[in-house]
Amino acid sequence: MRALVQRVSEAAVRVDGETLGEIGPGLLILVCAMGGDDDSKPRILAEKLSKLRIFKDEAGKMNRSLKDTDGAALVVSQFTLAADTSRGNRPGFSTAAPPADGERLYELFAAEIEALGIPTARGRFGADMKVSLVNDGPVTIWVEV
Repeated sequence: MRALVQRVSEAAVRVDGETLGEIGPGLLILVCAMGGDDDSKPRILAEKLSKLRIFKDEAGKMNRSLKDTDGAALVVSQFTLAADTSRGNRPGFSTAAPPADGERLYELFAAEIEALGIPTARGRFGADMKVSLVNDGPVTIWVEV
């Protein structure tokens, strides 16, 4: 699985003008299941992200995790993280998991984050979503498991 993680002071996801999820301080997690990912990947990724030390401590150093800060997570599926741009000008997405597997792994990932005690909001798999955020820092990190 791949994730693009952004430390945010707030973030929201909307579909057709309806807000599906919104959070205050925490992480916006754009996630993509890749071909060959199995059911262990969502748990591994959730545990890694919950412990990723990218929040400031009292000395201003990135030394605290999402769990340490009682932050929230907004989980949004984004198959375009599988883009292959090595040839031509049109990205290919053949390395992404098939839609049924992608949706199942996305839902498992969101459930795993929530099971770790992190307040979790989410988008809708396969929907045309509008995501808004205030990137804090900015801090944006690519994570792959």
